[in-house]
Amino acid sequence: MKITVTLRKSILDPQGKAIEHAISTLGYSQVSDIRTGKLIELKVGCATRDDAERVTNEICKKLLANPVMEDYTYEIETV
Repeated sequence: MKITVTLRKSILDPQGKAIEHAISTLGYSQVSDIRTGKLIELKVGCATRDDAERVTNEICKKLLANPVMEDYTYEIETV
């Protein structure tokens, strides 16, 4: 399972702005709107895909993502 947590579009991303500035100073002016986030990889041992999605959503809402400021997406990979 891969979970990506990012700041909501309405929230200023100072780290993304710093990266954007650094890239611009390297001469890559065509790059813009950089947003940063975090990638979390984990294994979920559930019997069904529905159970894995339920558990993942609960973990994200309760711990991994701040629902006021962050959004999350996830990919389920069958092993």
